[in-house]
Amino acid sequence: MYSSILAAIDLNDGASAHRVAEAAFRLAKDHGAGLHIVNVIPDFGMSIVGSYFSADQTRKMVESERRKFEEWAKREVPEEIEYDLTVIKGHVYDNILKTADRIGADVIVLGSHKPDLEDYLLGPNAARVVRHAKQSVFVVRG
Repeated sequence: MYSSILAAIDLNDGASAHRVAEAAFRLAKDHGAGLHIVNVIPDFGMSIVGSYFSADQTRKMVESERRKFEEWAKREVPEEIEYDLTVIKGHVYDNILKTADRIGADVIVLGSHKPDLEDYLLGPNAARVVRHAKQSVFVVRG
């Protein structure tokens, strides 16, 4: 049913990241699907904050995260699963959706925290992905 799975993993999210990864690994194994794992480094928020970081500092930050992500994948992704990695800086939900479209993902696997009151009003990243994705979305509750 699925041939291409996108898993959005936030390594800073500890146990939740592990649960998302396990769900994605299981789907990839069960369907013999390729796995694309993405880590989106959130924007700084307000542009005034971002202006304090040079392009070189931003590049170094992304490269540092990429190395951590590659080390994590080598330890965690089962050998029988073919995968690739992407690290991007920007809006989380937007980059998940763009990556899913770019790679032709059949399903997106991501985590979601139990919503706070403010999430009901503003909408967390998972909710935005669910609302706007062309693909099926598997949400792992954190």
